[in-house]
Amino acid sequence: MNFNRRKFLQSAGTLALGSMAFSGKAGSLFNNMAPHPVGLQLFTFFGIIDDDVKGTLTKISGIGYKEIESAFSKKGGYYGMKPKEFKAMVNDLGMSWKSHHVIGAPFKMPKGYKMPVGADGKPMVIPPMHNLRDNMQEIVDEAAEGGLKYLVCANAPTGTLEEIKSTVEILNKTGEAAKKAGVQFAYHNHDMEFHEVEGEVPYHLLLSETDPHNVKMELDLAWAVKGGQDPVDLFAHHPGRFPLWHVKDLDASHVNILPVGSGTIDFKRIFAHRSAAGMQHFFVEHDMPKDAYASIKSSYEYMTGTLKP
Repeated sequence: MNFNRRKFLQSAGTLALGSMAFSGKAGSLFNNMAPHPVGLQLFTFFGIIDDDVKGTLTKISGIGYKEIESAFSKKGGYYGMKPKEFKAMVNDLGMSWKSHHVIGAPFKMPKGYKMPVGADGKPMVIPPMHNLRDNMQEIVDEAAEGGLKYLVCANAPTGTLEEIKSTVEILNKTGEAAKKAGVQFAYHNHDMEFHEVEGEVPYHLLLSETDPHNVKMELDLAWAVKGGQDPVDLFAHHPGRFPLWHVKDLDASHVNILPVGSGTIDFKRIFAHRSAAGMQHFFVEHDMPKDAYASIKSSYEYMTGTLKP
């Protein structure tokens, strides 16, 4: 399915208007590390999880996932719950809630834009969402209330230099507020941030013009590859800036998203350099799969059986 998180966020943003150097040593270190808990980004279950939050999380835990990054809910809040309620549910199922996604600012959609179609063949209904531009302190306070280690801006407008400037300001302000609340703030990319805008590459500006201590990066490996980037090169130029990763695969055309290990991305090479990246947690994700459970099971089996991160 070609529909992805970026299109979802842009749609949601419209509604919101109304409301170590790299050497052989790196590979050696990687091979000697203990296995890392496998995490899951719950956007994989958008449109599914709200029908049965506990049941969905129970199945996710049963597959073996140990860490959770939450996303957007049709019920609002944290899948219809307060932060502490959601945290308690996740913990009771033997998992740990590490991170949460929010949008940076509403997007302006092109005239005549039609909502994307969901798995049921009907246009998706997306509720208005809070965003960092308008609701930053409330969002940060809720993250702290839930005991979250990370708060992540899932996406923000970067289509013009003016939008990039505004996004940089939002990220820096949120990063400062989050630090005061004891939460690490980060920015999650899609491929669009790697496409030149008015002579500048948005992602390079986001990296260089935000405080490297207050604003870390959650690198979506697949979107970076789709954007023509080599994640290992990014780690080399910005060591320690990437504590969070999203892990999904792409086919040879870089159009279709696939379960981890069934596509063309060389995850062994990337994970071998996780120390230089500063990676602390990673989350498997598959945007709008036909069968979310089958996808995350396949990804988990590859992660633990072949990759052994």
